[in-house]
Amino acid sequence: MHPTLTPFHTAGEQWIHFNVDAFFQQFWNNTVGGLTQGGIYALIALGYTLVYGVLKLINFAHSEVFIVGTFATWLTFYVLGFRPGTNPELGVAELILYLALALIVAVVFSGATAVTLERVAYRPLRNRNAPKLVFLITAIGASFAIQQILKLIFGLNAQRQIRLLKPEPLFEIFGATVTNLDIIIVAASILLWLLADYFVNKTKVGRGIRAVAQDPDTATLMGVNKERVIVVTFVVGGLLAGAAALFYMMKIPQGAIYNGGFLLGIKAFAAAVLGGIGNLRGALLGGLLLGVIENYGQTLFGGEWKDVVAFVVLILVLMLRPTGILGESLGKARV
Repeated sequence: MHPTLTPFHTAGEQWIHFNVDAFFQQFWNNTVGGLTQGGIYALIALGYTLVYGVLKLINFAHSEVFIVGTFATWLTFYVLGFRPGTNPELGVAELILYLALALIVAVVFSGATAVTLERVAYRPLRNRNAPKLVFLITAIGASFAIQQILKLIFGLNAQRQIRLLKPEPLFEIFGATVTNLDIIIVAASILLWLLADYFVNKTKVGRGIRAVAQDPDTATLMGVNKERVIVVTFVVGGLLAGAAALFYMMKIPQGAIYNGGFLLGIKAFAAAVLGGIGNLRGALLGGLLLGVIENYGQTLFGGEWKDVVAFVVLILVLMLRPTGILGESLGKARV
């Protein structure tokens, strides 16, 4: 006889729980870890936000722009002579040099992938005035195409993480341990967001981006090169995704795998929607919040529910506040 199944139980075992005690015990640890993860989400979300702000396009292939950066990072470390499972003893100068080199390679490959994607997949559709639905389908198709190319090159299995910098505890805050990786990733994410925000809001090219986002036809009449602005937008999004790829490879032990960007990309998109799609400030806020909420959720409901929490947040935001927390479009961003 099969056991009777009751709500929230499977075969007599509880499959969802509400561990309030663990939630409060691990609150600060989850907050620190969530902010670190959220910094990575935020950098990827900036790419979604920039492209949406200018083209009103959800570039679902942006997750593959990010994953190309993870392979570029892994290859850089491998070519430099480092191997998975080793813990090299590096001086501060050597470490900075190698990480900087990996960052440059990652942003170059991700940026090049983003530009290629724009030129090959999206520009022909713009030239034909294709409907928005065609752009969306093309983005999904391009995502799978890049995945398959990566699978042919690197195979089905993940490339194991190559770690140059071991996480070392620096200090505690309310009993939560803060490591060097936490500080580096959160600080670098905020710094890169500040640079992106300054670029969009304070530079001549950034004014062109905001003009095209607000009214592309009028911007063209005023002398703004719309095609150049679109290319720059994809480049900036790709560069930020490449930086996120380096931080991901430093922090996440799973390593680089051809389809590893799918889930992370959807979460970054959820972060962009949470903060306000098309809003640079919202992308940062949404990313940090989503990382923290995910960690809270997996402690409260169970680790297997971590990914579900992100999608529930996305659904709730779309139902209750579709414009996101800040809800300000790129074309209306304050100077």
